Amino acid sequence: MSESTDTPMGKTVVHVDDVAPHEVVPGILRRRLPGTPYARGWLIDFAAGTEWPEVDVHAAEERYFVLSGEVIDGGERHGPGAYVVFAPGSRHRPRSETGARMLGITVLSGRHG
Repeated sequence: MSESTDTPMGKTVVHVDDVAPHEVVPGILRRRLPGTPYARGWLIDFAAGTEWPEVDVHAAEERYFVLSGEVIDGGERHGPGAYVVFAPGSRHRPRSETGARMLGITVLSGRHG
C-alpha cells in the first residue's frame, strides 16, 4: 500500500505509482486516489488494444487528463495533454490502441473549480 501523508491543512499526498492498482479487466488497471467529500481521483492505465468493459454512465461530472499514450473516446483520439470533461448524465466507453495513462477526477458536488 502507498504511504500517504495527512497534514493539519487537510492535505493528503501520495505518489500515484505507490497506490495499489485494481485490475478492472485484463490490461486495464485503476488506482483510486485520495479524495474528499467533494471529489475523488483516479489513475487508469490502459494496455494497448484494451477497451473499458462497459459504457460508463456519469451520475456526476467527470474529467480526465491524458498523461501518455492515446485514448479513443466517442470516435475522437485524445493524446498527451488532452483534457476531457463529461457532464452529469453523459456516457462513454474509452479504449486505447496504443496504451494510455489518464488521470481523472469525479466531481461529487455542485462545486466546480
